[in-house]
Amino acid sequence: MTDVILLHGSWHQPAHFDELAELLRSRGLNVEVPDLYELTVDEGTALVQSIVDAAERPPLVVGHSFGGVVAGTVQGAQGQIFLAGWLLDVGESPAQLLEQLAKETGVAPEGLALTPDADGRLAVAPAEARTNLYGDVDDATAARAIALLRPEPPAIFDASPAKVTWHDTPTTYVVCSNDKTVSAALAERFAARCTTTETWPTSHSPFLSQPEKVAEFIHQRRV
Repeated sequence: MTDVILLHGSWHQPAHFDELAELLRSRGLNVEVPDLYELTVDEGTALVQSIVDAAERPPLVVGHSFGGVVAGTVQGAQGQIFLAGWLLDVGESPAQLLEQLAKETGVAPEGLALTPDADGRLAVAPAEARTNLYGDVDDATAARAIALLRPEPPAIFDASPAKVTWHDTPTTYVVCSNDKTVSAALAERFAARCTTTETWPTSHSPFLSQPEKVAEFIHQRRV
């Protein structure tokens, strides 16, 4: 039986959720953390959907950052939580939304500074990750998180869901008010699409800086 599915964001991997997953398991919840690396949105949806379909009762799906894109496409979930997540509609992509936001505000949204590697994938420099992904995370935890990061293909910025389910599913958006990755304007737009909204004074990665808080938040919504 699966109670909670945790979906990691770009550059991340399931191991980033190790502490949160254990905290949820200590509360009696069965947790799945699939690896979405190098999967298209459709492939990620199919993988997560297979977990949902095999569950005895609808699980809660939690998408952090770009993991929110897949979270918003899964059918039959108890609910969807977007943790500083990207909440895209059909036909939307990160590149398209960022361009639209720049036109509306006249200001180019700030984001991660990325460096191409030898294979053309985009990597996050350690100092960049420390500041913009893990600003309120303790040094030891941040160092481990940075070491786990993986480069991503540039195509992630053009990724777009062919279908979404968040229109018809109970949804919660968690705005991280000190987030330096998902801008306040983007977070506001995504939050407006959800059933309920929470605002936390954290950086982009509260599952690392405040794992107990995140675990309790998820647990309350699962039971």
